[in-house]
Formats: sequence, C-alpha cells, structure tokens
Amino acid sequence: MEQIINFFNQLSSFVWGPVAIILLLGTGIYLSIKLRLVQIRKLKSGFQILFGLDEEEETKEGEISNFEALTSALSATIGTGNIAGVGTAIALGGPGALFWMWVTAFFGMATKYASCLLGSKYRVIDENGEASGGPMYYLEKGLNQKWLALLFSLFAILASFGIGNMVQANSVAEPLQAHLNIPKGITGVVLGALVCLVIIGGIKRIGKVASKIVPLMSAVYIIGAMTIIISNFQQLPAAITLIIKHAFSPTSAIGGFAGSAVMMTLRYGIARGVFSNEAGLGSAPMVYAAAKTDKAVREGLVAMVGPLIDTLIICTMTGLVIITTGAWKLVNQATGEGFIGAELTAKAFNLGLPGPGRYLITFSIVFFAFSTILTWSYYGDRSIKYLFGSEYVSVYRWIFVLIVPLGASLKLDLVWALSDVANGLMIFPNLIGILGLSGVVFKMTKDYFAKKI
Repeated sequence: MEQIINFFNQLSSFVWGPVAIILLLGTGIYLSIKLRLVQIRKLKSGFQILFGLDEEEETKEGEISNFEALTSALSATIGTGNIAGVGTAIALGGPGALFWMWVTAFFGMATKYASCLLGSKYRVIDENGEASGGPMYYLEKGLNQKWLALLFSLFAILASFGIGNMVQANSVAEPLQAHLNIPKGITGVVLGALVCLVIIGGIKRIGKVASKIVPLMSAVYIIGAMTIIISNFQQLPAAITLIIKHAFSPTSAIGGFAGSAVMMTLRYGIARGVFSNEAGLGSAPMVYAAAKTDKAVREGLVAMVGPLIDTLIICTMTGLVIITTGAWKLVNQATGEGFIGAELTAKAFNLGLPGPGRYLITFSIVFFAFSTILTWSYYGDRSIKYLFGSEYVSVYRWIFVLIVPLGASLKLDLVWALSDVANGLMIFPNLIGILGLSGVVFKMTKDYFAKKI
C-alpha cells in the first residue's frame, strides 16, 4: 500500500509540475494580453452584473442567479484552498509562495473569464429546463474533440469522489473529534444526511444553500483574520517585504521550515493558487453554465470576480496571519517538523486570537468543507450525465452520499494521492479547449462590448 501511495504522490508531483505550471501561467498571460487586461478594465462590470446593477435582466433559461453561481463556485474552493492550501504553500514553499498565488490569481481571472464564457456559450438546456455545461461540452461542440471531453469527465468524476467528497468529509471529522470530542462515525452519518437533503434538489438547492453559507462564513473568517492583522500591524511591512523578497530568492531553513529554492516556491505558489480559485481547472464552468443568462460574456465577467475574492483577498489574509504571527517558523515538537496545511493556519489563528482562533478555524473548515462537498457533487453529476445520460445522475448522487461517512472515518492517504492526480489531469484537456477556442472568446468579447458603447 505504501508503494502505491508513493507512486501516486510522485505522479501528482509530475502532473502538478513544470509543464502544468507553464501551461496555466502561459494561458493566463496570453489571454490577458489578447483581452487587453479584461480583469482590470471590466472588473466593475462583473460586480454590476453580480449585484443586478447593470441594465440587462436575467433570462428564464438557466436555473440559478449570478450570485448563486458565484457563491456555489466559491464554495468549492474557499476552505480547503484558503485554509489548508495557503498553509501548505507557505510551509513547503516559504512566504514567497504567496506572491506566486497572487500572480496566478491575477492571470487566472482572464482564464476563468474565458472558460466560464465558453461553458455558458456551449451549454445544453434539456426539455426539463435543466442546464448542463462545462469543458466537456465546449471540447465536443466547439473544438470537435469528444475524446478529450470524455477524459475530462472521467477525471472530474474521480476527483468528485476524492477531493470533492471523502477528503472534505475527513476535513470536517478530524477537527470536530480533536476539539469537541465528536466521534468521526457520528460526524460522517450526520454530514451524509445533510448532503443528501441538499443535493437531491440539484443545482437550485445547492445554489440557495451556498448563497447563505459562503457569504456568512467568509465574513466571519475575514473579520477574524483582519483582527489579527490589525493587532500585528507593525509586522505588516516586514511581512510584505518577506513575501516579495522570497518570491525570487531561495529561503534558508528556519525552525521547522524545510527550505526551498525559487522553483519550489513558484511551484507551490502556483499549484495552491489554482487549488484556491480553480482557474484553469475546468470545474467552475459547470456551475456558471447553470446561471440565468443568454449572454455568455456576462457569465465570464461574473466568474472573473471569483479569483479576486478567493485568492487575492481571502488567501492573502490567511497568508498575512501566518507570517505576521510568526507561525510559519514554528516547529512541531512532537515530530520535529514544521506545521503544514490547515494545522499551520490553525496555529497562526490561535497565536493571533488565543483560544477563539482555534475554534474559528475549526468551524470555518466544517462549514466550508460542507459547502465544497455540495458543489463537487454537482460537478460529478454533470460529468455523469455527459458520459452516461441523465438516468444515471440519481444513482451517482446516492453513491456520493453513501461515500461521505466512509471518508469521514478512514485514513485517506491513498484517496488524497489518487484524487490529487485526477484533479490535476483535468487541467490539460480544459486548457486545450480554452486555447483552441480562444478566437471565439476574443470575438464574443469584442462584439459584446461594441454593442454596449
């Protein structure tokens, strides 16, 4: 078993290695140039559409509002990406990894704009008014590459059971057992029942639940982080200097920090940046395709707001808490190693807010992981529908629900390794689709804003 886990961990390192980094960053830079920095020029338009302040109205085609689409997509990343992802990036790549998360988010806004525009353009509305979209549809209908669409769907299904279900369930069960003495089995059964109640209603119910949980927990998390940052305000200039300095120069080993070269810093920054905002991954276009709109460009503009909130705001706050409290330099005396992932973030919050900080992270993880499970169930059921037809969606949902208690109770080293590979492999067919259809993106963008003048 150990050899199998090591094999998939090595495969994961390859999948998330230099080739993926170059493709992700290169695609974002290319789109940003060709779209003339749409993420800056038209960001205001994205917020106006999101809050219904523009002149155009939603159409009847689609199932959820723009706000519900955004919060559903954010629910799949806020939590694991922002809490564990930032902790992992800084622990393994040093403070400079946060800089590369910023770079990934900035250029990722253009990638997300393009992918969600395409997801909306090539979506399919069935006879019941149910929307289906995402990379598999624009790979087949736009690029005429069905084999890539099939591969993407397969990877998405595998990732939904792993990183979208079992890993998240375990992330809920672990802190509840550690801090509140709630057995993992009980957490798994209750969580599975709650997931069942929501996903049985499809994207409409998922959207409504996500639109309540995500803004509330984000606000609580941001307030907690800002309180710590303000209380450590004198450390802020040094923290920002540290982030920028170590983005371009190797970091020497300090305490439990393993030390890293520039490439390691860049790798973890970009990989965890993508993990935190999904830009280039291809999952988010599935949920944005369900939004009520008949203009695909509008959905791209709304989607563009996601990486700004997710990475540039929330991840930055997490990183600043970890650095200004000095948590990134601490050693775990029990193992002789530095804190990593959610454990590092929890330690930082507890240093900044002794007592309440630990529980803030615990409950943030619980609610964010729960909402992540909901959205990933939708990513999986859209992929199932594409591969096998709508009659198999209910079967998938029941299997998905039954796996939740399993994930909460088991040790998931192999599941994590497998799902991390599947998650990373989604990038390649999706980026092929985006680059292959980039001309469509450029033309639709030009035509849309020409009519707005």
